[in-house]
Amino acid sequence: MRLLLLDTASLYFRAYFGMPDSLRSPDGRPVNAVRGLLDMIAFLVAEHRPDRLVACWDDDWRPAFRVEAIGTYKEHRVAELRADGPDVEEMPEDLRAQIPVIVDVLAALGIARVGSPGFEADDVIGTLVARELAGRGSGAPGDDGGTPADGGTPDAHARSGPDVGIVTGDRDLFQLVDDDAGIAVLYPARGVRDPDVVDQARLAEKYGVPTGTAYAEMAVLRGDPSDGLPGVAGIGEKTAAKLLAAFGTLDRVLEAAATGEKGVTPSQRTRIAAAADYLAVAPGVVRVADDAPLEPFDDTLPDAPADPEALDALAARWGLTSSVHRVVSALQA
Repeated sequence: MRLLLLDTASLYFRAYFGMPDSLRSPDGRPVNAVRGLLDMIAFLVAEHRPDRLVACWDDDWRPAFRVEAIGTYKEHRVAELRADGPDVEEMPEDLRAQIPVIVDVLAALGIARVGSPGFEADDVIGTLVARELAGRGSGAPGDDGGTPADGGTPDAHARSGPDVGIVTGDRDLFQLVDDDAGIAVLYPARGVRDPDVVDQARLAEKYGVPTGTAYAEMAVLRGDPSDGLPGVAGIGEKTAAKLLAAFGTLDRVLEAAATGEKGVTPSQRTRIAAAADYLAVAPGVVRVADDAPLEPFDDTLPDAPADPEALDALAARWGLTSSVHRVVSALQA
C-alpha cells in the first residue's frame, strides 16, 4: 500500500469505548484510548506496510461553512459554543484528557499528524486523496510536503490491496471509494484486524450505489441524524438508491421530480419539493472538501522513532511501553 490515511478521531473514539477503562498510567490516569490507538497503528503498519502514513486530524470538528449551510449540523454533539474558535465537542472527560498524550506520542514516533483550521479530518483526507491523484497525473510529487514513495520495486505483500487505504469508522468517507484510482476504505465494523474493505462492489452490494460519488448523493437524500442532517422526509437509503439508479445523478432526480417525470411518485415529488431549501445546500455539507489548506509535512512512514528519548519518557510516564514497542517493531520491520 502506498498511502494509509487514518481518520484519527474516529479511531481513538473507537479505542476508548472498546478498551477497558482499567488501562491506567502508573499514577492512575486512563490511557485506554492512547493504547488502543497505538495498537491499531501497529497492526495497520504490520499488515498493510504502507510507504506513507498520515494521522488526519480534526482541527475543527464542526466547521463554520457547514454550520452556516445547515445550522443543525452536529448541533446535538456540542458541549460549548465558542465565538473565538472551534466549538467544544461533547465527549467523556477521560477521553478528552488523553488527546494531548496522543499528540505527543505521534510526534515522538515521527508519524505525520495533519489538520487544517476550519476543516474536519474528513476534509484533510479528501484533500490528500485529491493531491495523490493529481500527483500521479503530473508524474511529480504534490505540493503538500509529503514525500513520494521511492523508486524501488516493492514486494508483493506491500502492494496487495488498494494503493490508498482510508481507515475510518465514518461512512461519510465511502464517497471517496474509487476502484480505478485504487482508493478503498477499511471500515472497522468488527475492529481494525478484520475490517470491511469497502470498494465499489461493496457499495453496490450493501447500499445499491455503484460509485463513491453516488454514495454521497444517496447520503444527501437519506440524511444522517448522527450529523444533524435531516435528509428528505420519507426517503430512506433504499429509496434514495433506487431514484439514483433510475436517473443517474442527484441533479437528474431533482429535475425529474420538478418536471413530473415517470419514475418519481407524487408523494416523492411533494417531499422533494418540501425539502428544496435543504437540498440546495446539503451537497456542499455532505461532500468532503478536496482543497483544505495544509502546511508542508513529511508523510514518509518512519523506520525509527523521531525522538527516542521523548518516546521512552512518554512510555514510562503513561504506562505505554508495550504498545509503543509494538508500533516501533512494526515500523522497523
